[in-house]
Amino acid sequence: MLVSAKEMLDKAKAGHYAVGQFNINNLEWTKAILQTAQECNSPVILGVSEGAGKYMTGYKTIVGMVNGMLEELGITVPVALHLDHGSYEHCIKCVEAGFSSVMFDGSHYPIEENVAKTKEIVALAHAKGVSVEAEVGSIGGEEDGVIGAGECADPKECKAIADLGIDFLAAGIGNIHGKYPENWAGLSFETLDAIQQLTGDMPLVLHGGTGIPVDMIKKAISLGVAKINVNTECQLSFAAATREYIEAGKDQQGKGFDPRKLLAPGTEAIKATVKEKMEIFGSIGKA
Repeated sequence: MLVSAKEMLDKAKAGHYAVGQFNINNLEWTKAILQTAQECNSPVILGVSEGAGKYMTGYKTIVGMVNGMLEELGITVPVALHLDHGSYEHCIKCVEAGFSSVMFDGSHYPIEENVAKTKEIVALAHAKGVSVEAEVGSIGGEEDGVIGAGECADPKECKAIADLGIDFLAAGIGNIHGKYPENWAGLSFETLDAIQQLTGDMPLVLHGGTGIPVDMIKKAISLGVAKINVNTECQLSFAAATREYIEAGKDQQGKGFDPRKLLAPGTEAIKATVKEKMEIFGSIGKA
């Protein structure tokens, strides 16, 4: 059964580890992440972007698939199904469809409007036991067509949003989505520290987890980050394993063209990536 992400992240923050949010794109992705979480006895958050939601034909399809898998695979670790970078409308759609967590990304609105809309989403979601993530200061890189430069959030604005009753907060600290450019300046730990000092026990979220050096990840966790989002890295490992399979001509041997065989190496590669991340984040055995 799906659970809200609140309890798992409160525990992670108190225990100085982080729970990974791994974005899902299809059945293979979902199955690989759930099986790895179960094998590692780790809590996990399945992230769904609006684009992936559309690709998988809608939020009800996703809820049906995930709930079915939890039962059929005998998953007992805590699993949250979370809308990633949701608009106001899509947050409402996901609450209605049966998601257990949503992120309202009002970072592109003026702070007053971000506050007003976040408040409404919190009231709606909490009435159904759904946890809420909000964002302050845009995360850099490209996310569903929106390109940000990796700005640092204003700690006072973070406090204003944190005080609205949200469950966890995504704050820009120089992190970006996708691959990091050569001239990336690194995470701003000063900003992170200032935010944590004002937001206290609120679990903080690090978006764009792909490509951040391990020592930086561990330092961010020590400064209150309890949720780290990973997407690009799973996509890259899936693509590399699939490429290797086809370049070795395995799709032309026997029934190697069968999609179940064709997608198997990529699925295994996702599992390996997820496990590696869970080790770094410290969530193994924490279910």
